[in-house]
Amino acid sequence: MREVVAVLDFGSQYAQLIARRIRECGVYCEILPHDSSKADLMKMGAKAIVLSGGPSSVMDEKHPGMDSDLLTAGIPILGICYGMQLLSKVLGGTLERGRGGEYGPAYIDVIEEDEFFSHLGHKIDVWMSHGDHVVQVPEGFRTLAVTDSCPVAAMGDAGRKIYGVQFHPEVVHTPRGKEILKNFLFTISGCSGGWTMAGFIE
Repeated sequence: MREVVAVLDFGSQYAQLIARRIRECGVYCEILPHDSSKADLMKMGAKAIVLSGGPSSVMDEKHPGMDSDLLTAGIPILGICYGMQLLSKVLGGTLERGRGGEYGPAYIDVIEEDEFFSHLGHKIDVWMSHGDHVVQVPEGFRTLAVTDSCPVAAMGDAGRKIYGVQFHPEVVHTPRGKEILKNFLFTISGCSGGWTMAGFIE
C-alpha cells in the first residue's frame, strides 16, 4: 500500500501549504475533511495525521471537530495551531481565550527536546498566528516549548506519538519548519520518504 499522510482541513488557508511542505519532504499526502472517520483513515492506510490550523475557536459552542477515535488508532498525530488547541480540548487540557492574539515572528524556547525538536537547538524562530492558546496540557503530555506570552508553544505525548504546536511550521517565516516536520514524519511516524511528483504523475 502506498505510504500516505492525511492532512485534516479545518478551514485553514494553510492546509494546502502543509500538504506541499510534506510532499517536499518526499512523503505523499492527501487533504481530507476535518471530520473524516477513523475507518476512513485506517482504510487509506494513513501513516500519520496532521490537523491543520483554522479560523474557528475551539472555545465556541459550535466549532469544527474531529473523530475522537483517531486518538486511539495508534497513528501519529500532529496538531498545528487550531489543531493543537482541538487536541488539547478533546483530551482534557485547559485553554484560554487570547487577549488580542499573537501574530507575527516569535522565538520559542525548547525546554524539552524530545524527538520532535531533535538537533534543532533550544531557541527557534517561528511564525505565530493565533488568538486562543493552551495553558495546561492534557494528562500524559509534556510542555516541549514556550514563548514569553504563550505557556505552551509545543506539547507532546511520546508514548502515543501525539504532538501539537501553536506556531506554523509550514510557512517560510518559520525557517526551520521543514526540519520540524521531518522529525515528525521520519523519526516519530516512521515514514520512509522517496515520493516524488514525477513518480506520482507517472
